[in-house]
Amino acid sequence: MPQPPAQAMLLAAGRGERMRPLTDTTPKPLLPVRGKPLMQWPMEALARGGFNRLLINTAWLGEQISGHFGPMSWSAGDSLLSISYSDEGRDFGGALETAGGIARALPLLDEVFWVLAGDVFAPDFVFTREAFERFATGDKWAHLWLVPNPQHNPRGDFGLGADGLALNQAEPRYTYSTIGLYRRRFFDSLPYGNPAGLKAPLAPLLRAAMDNGQVSAELYTGAWTDVGTPERLAQLNATN
Repeated sequence: MPQPPAQAMLLAAGRGERMRPLTDTTPKPLLPVRGKPLMQWPMEALARGGFNRLLINTAWLGEQISGHFGPMSWSAGDSLLSISYSDEGRDFGGALETAGGIARALPLLDEVFWVLAGDVFAPDFVFTREAFERFATGDKWAHLWLVPNPQHNPRGDFGLGADGLALNQAEPRYTYSTIGLYRRRFFDSLPYGNPAGLKAPLAPLLRAAMDNGQVSAELYTGAWTDVGTPERLAQLNATN
């Protein structure tokens, strides 16, 4: 019997070049943060929120990720996560970038779904059914969580309007946390299922949708770290 569509997609396909040499032998999402793999933190948070059907895309050393968490069910505290995989490395020889990877996975995803990155540490973020239903019953194509700009991204990514719209051109600008809710239709400009393995970044799609008023956003001020360098990883592990 086929699995029901996934409610969330966790991005775990990247090479992690800036994390070398750590990522030469270990995919970045599996690097340990405070006693467990980095990607396990958001996986457990999804399960606590009642979102227990997860799809993970993989490429670089992806067999380590599927080998660690398994192909079907994984225990996250008191909950079970049903896990499926989109193996871009096996199918295309490498990662398809964010939008390309999501387009590839669309046949396995629900009509509305979370997207989050496996290399971001946001231990206080709560995946709520309320936020999911509010977005699902609205008319926007995407909803983003923005964060105050970290030192490594001082100029930010997007603005936030008083009406809750994400803005392509506005001040002040905030950084996209990589956490968001999306509808399938957001990716209509890409081939459904991405059968040819088109590489496509997400930012141009977001900017185009913002210019059409199709993206909403809110500010998240909890702990958040883009674990992009060995120094940031070491800092996280030195502070509990």
